[in-house]
Amino acid sequence: MGFAENRGSYWRGRYKTAPGRYATVKDASGRVVKFRNRRAAEQAADEKEAEVRAGLLTVVASGQMLFSVWANTWYAEQDLAASTMQNYRRHIENHLLPAFGHLSLEDIDRAAVAEWEKAERAAGYAELSIKTWRATLHLILGDAVERGLQEVNPAARRRGRGRRDGRQGLRGKEKTVTTALGILLIAERAALLSGRDDEFVAVVTKGYTGMRFGELVGLEAVHVRQAAVRVEWQLYELDSGVLERCPPKDGSRRTIDSPSFLAELLTDHVSRVRPQPCPCHGLTYAFRGHGLANGAARAPGPKLVDVARLAGVSTGTVSNVLNRPDTVPEVTRAKVDLAVADLGYVRGAVTGDLAPHWRRSGFGTWLFEPAATGRYPARAPHPGHPVPILGEPWPGVPVRGRGAAARADACWVPVALGLTPHGLRHTHKTLMEELGTPSKLMDDRMGHDDGSVQARYSHITDGMRRRLLEGLTEMWQDALETRRRFAAGSPVVVLDRLLRKEVGE
Repeated sequence: MGFAENRGSYWRGRYKTAPGRYATVKDASGRVVKFRNRRAAEQAADEKEAEVRAGLLTVVASGQMLFSVWANTWYAEQDLAASTMQNYRRHIENHLLPAFGHLSLEDIDRAAVAEWEKAERAAGYAELSIKTWRATLHLILGDAVERGLQEVNPAARRRGRGRRDGRQGLRGKEKTVTTALGILLIAERAALLSGRDDEFVAVVTKGYTGMRFGELVGLEAVHVRQAAVRVEWQLYELDSGVLERCPPKDGSRRTIDSPSFLAELLTDHVSRVRPQPCPCHGLTYAFRGHGLANGAARAPGPKLVDVARLAGVSTGTVSNVLNRPDTVPEVTRAKVDLAVADLGYVRGAVTGDLAPHWRRSGFGTWLFEPAATGRYPARAPHPGHPVPILGEPWPGVPVRGRGAAARADACWVPVALGLTPHGLRHTHKTLMEELGTPSKLMDDRMGHDDGSVQARYSHITDGMRRRLLEGLTEMWQDALETRRRFAAGSPVVVLDRLLRKEVGE
């Protein structure tokens, strides 16, 4: 396959012309083409290499063609979604070419495929992953048969052969789910970790709509409606780091009805943050990224908002204490000074603009997983460790920076061990099951398509929608009431208002 080469200010495409020989993509005048991004360079290199391979097709006998030649030609001919192309590329480069690349098509038989499967299994790969890679191999060799390059497809499975484990052996680990209260608690912790309310609104939105992560990141402000959210696009993160704006999975564009509490949360959020068009797409999205735009995974020390939350004052008051202390009462100054000392806050320690969008790994690793489990994951050379917090006010304010563990006096207990952001999608489906929601309405919200005859004769009514929204609202209110028993307020501003609003404060 062709590949992209970073030349500092641009990318160039490189492709194979012969064993051990490579050329650079050039224009009609012979000048090297300077591409702005990695993906464009890779595509151009793949096209050039496909032309080279196509020339070889006329001179190489069908069965003698190397698998590597045919796989590269086959890949270059595909015109599929960016996410699918990326997955095919991974399968071919990481698992198929190392095993079959040096073999001719006629040398690949059922025994070779079976031996490859055994080797992948012995290497510790999951059965479901091996099944997926074999399906890609089946596609590649099946098209070779259609082209007359091979007589039979050795990757095709024969009925009644193989292990008798049934489907159970191919299933992945059961997904962890949580409850309505779990959604609320995780959302609160995520907001405390990020130092802003955005993550609270985002986690609640995901838990009560079942949106995919890419759909949440790609939710444009214009699609936040009075009583619904419209899923039109997703932002899919490619290996190159580019966020591709593409239709949702399987073209599942849909309108998801929002309970009144969620509609109010979302509209208030958009009004408060006043999102601006992002530099990468020129579109206005409901949610912004959290990590620093320069690539830092997370802020290295405590933020101003952490000091405000611990002291029980506004960020404006903290700013006045730091810049105009004579304008703030002595009692308030003392509380702020104590919070500064406890947290180890250093003025000017955190700089840089926020990234325009969340990254899947950053959101899951530094916000969602610590919020759900109470622990930061292991990242070499550092082992996993509990999130250090100051226990008051409840549920605690995260302590950051050097010496955080020594300054902390508590840590969080797990809410749901093993829960991932995608697990909230499973959670939403589970909550709907608990409410007795008809399958047709569940599929409509989740973006699933049931092609059965029964589904064709089922229809969604206004009464179904109303009962579901009433049930979700009741779950939300019960979760708020349970949360209030733990503590009457919250360091997260938007949740604090909700808790105090219910009791009329």
